[in-house]
Amino acid sequence: MIFVGSNAEQAAAKNRQLVLATIHRGAPISRTELAERCGLTKQAIARIVDRLVDEGLVMEARRRHGLRGQPAIELEIDPEGMFSVGANIDRDHLTVVVVDATGTVRGRVHHEKSFILPDEFMALFSDALSTFRRRKLVDEGRLAGVGLAIPDWLGEIDVIGRPEAYAAWTDFDLRGAVETVTPHPVFIDNDANAAALGEIDYGLGTEIGSFFYILANACVGGALVIDGVRHKGAGGINGEIGCLPVREIDANGSGRIRQLGELFSMFLLYDHLRAHGIVVHTPTELAALDGQGRALVSDWIGRAAGWLAEAVSHIALIADPEAVLIGGRMPVRLIDELIVQTQKECLRAGLPQVTLHRAVCSEDAAALGAAAMPLAHRLGLPSADAGQLKRVPLRTDHARASAPSV
Repeated sequence: MIFVGSNAEQAAAKNRQLVLATIHRGAPISRTELAERCGLTKQAIARIVDRLVDEGLVMEARRRHGLRGQPAIELEIDPEGMFSVGANIDRDHLTVVVVDATGTVRGRVHHEKSFILPDEFMALFSDALSTFRRRKLVDEGRLAGVGLAIPDWLGEIDVIGRPEAYAAWTDFDLRGAVETVTPHPVFIDNDANAAALGEIDYGLGTEIGSFFYILANACVGGALVIDGVRHKGAGGINGEIGCLPVREIDANGSGRIRQLGELFSMFLLYDHLRAHGIVVHTPTELAALDGQGRALVSDWIGRAAGWLAEAVSHIALIADPEAVLIGGRMPVRLIDELIVQTQKECLRAGLPQVTLHRAVCSEDAAALGAAAMPLAHRLGLPSADAGQLKRVPLRTDHARASAPSV
C-alpha cells in the first residue's frame, strides 16, 4: 500500500479538478449548488470559479429566474475553452473528429476504406489536421491533445479479406509517428475502451454508473465500466468479449462451442450476405438494402441474438452491471432489432435478464471517445487515465494463437 501525502498546492489542484468535473457533469449549475455538491465553502467556490472564468474554461451562461431573491447565475463549461482531436483507425475505415470542450463535434473527416496501411493512415491523418486548421475549427493554443482509438493486435488477428501487407501495423510505432505531426499530448487506447469512455462522459454514462459496452464494428469489442470508471484489468485488456465461448447450433440442432468473435461482427454479417449473392462493404450500403437483403440481415440477427444472449448473461452473472450498451458502426435500426431479439432470446432460453440499451454515441463512438480522452485529462474528470499518455497498441505473438479468426 502506498500512502501519498498532500499539501496546500495539491489540495488546490484537486479542488479545481473537482469543481470543473462537477460543472461538466451537473451544468447548468449555480455557485451555491457547486458548494453543496463539492463540500467546499462558498468563498472557496467563488475563488475557483472566478479563476476558471478568467481562464476561459467556464462561462456564466444565464441567470436563473422564477426564484425569490437575486437570480442565481448558472455556470457551464465554455465550449471555446478547449478543443480535442480524436481519430479511430479500424480495418474498414478511418474517422477523425475535432470537438469542443463540451464534446460537440466541430469537424469530421471520414474515409470509408478497408485495410488502410500505416503510411496511408499518417497521410490521411495529417491531411485531416491540416483541414481542421485551414477551416479554423480548432484553436491550437487551446488544443488539449490528440486521442487515438485503435484495436489491439490490429496487424496480427486474421480477419476476412486481410491482406498480407496489413501485418505492417504490428511493428508500426503509432505514437512516435503521430508525435511527429503534432506538438500536443497523444493519448492512445483500445477502440472499445475509447467508445466506452465517450459514453461515460457524453452518453448514457451520465445516467448509468456501471455498464458493459459492446462495440459492433468490423470486429466485436467490449469494455467494462464500474462506478463511472473504466475497469482496466491487470493487463489492460478487460472486455475482450470476442473470446467468450458460446454455443453455435446447426440446422440439425447439434451444437459446438465457438468464440463469439468467430460468429458476430460487421465483417461476418457482410460475409453472410455475400454467401447469398448480395455484396455490401459499408454500413451505409447495409442500411439501404432492399427487402431480400433486409430479410437476410434479419435472419442473421436472429441467430446472432442467441449468441449475444449467452454472452451477456455471462457478463451479467460475473460483473452484474446496471446495463449492457451496444454501439458502434452497425446501423441504428439493426442495433435496435438486435437488442429486441436478444431480450427475447434471453427470455426464451431462461437466461438471466439483462437491461440492454443502444449507446448514445454510436456510429463515431470510438472517434468521439478518442477525442474525450484529452478532454477528460484536462478537465480532471474521473474517467481520465494518465496511462493513455504512454499506452501503445498491444501486439503479441500470443494473439495469433488465442484471438478468434473472423
